[in-house]
Amino acid sequence: MRPMAILILMTLALLLSAAVSSTVAQQGNSSAPADTSMTFAVTSSAFAAGGEIPKQYTCKGADTSPPLGWSGAPANAAGFALIVDDPDAPHGTWVHWVLWNLPLAAHALPEGMAKRDQLDDGSRQGRNSDRKIGYNGPCPPGGQTHRYFFRLYALDGKVDLASGATRADLDAAMKGHVLAQAEYMGTFHK
Repeated sequence: MRPMAILILMTLALLLSAAVSSTVAQQGNSSAPADTSMTFAVTSSAFAAGGEIPKQYTCKGADTSPPLGWSGAPANAAGFALIVDDPDAPHGTWVHWVLWNLPLAAHALPEGMAKRDQLDDGSRQGRNSDRKIGYNGPCPPGGQTHRYFFRLYALDGKVDLASGATRADLDAAMKGHVLAQAEYMGTFHK
């Protein structure tokens, strides 16, 4: 073979080798973007993400829980837990709702969930910062806008807690069992 043909073949071999190495590295790179077609997400038909929570879901209205829906849970999820809190409260994060052992078949919560320890589907509710069972809507001090985070957790099993447990109890029981977390935020001011 002539020297020029050998040089061309070697250059092509190097380019091909570099392309294959780059593809293999991208496939093995854990920081490469994941397939987001099934992203775990929670939403509400009552208010837009980042929008104001309607009065009916607050202390200025009926104080009923808003409707929530979710999709994209991990395939190996066994159930869900929900925590609603206000990190802008004057004396630390205020917990508005603690709910766990939502069944895997559930993909939504209707408006106005009952304020009972145990619900018909077997899910359980804990005590909020007002020491009451169930949902307690936004009620910030006058003139201040607060953020309210609805955090839904996909879990790998049921949570072993008695009804009436607190957010701290739920956080401890979920440790090491959260497969995914979805978040939806609304605001409210009086």
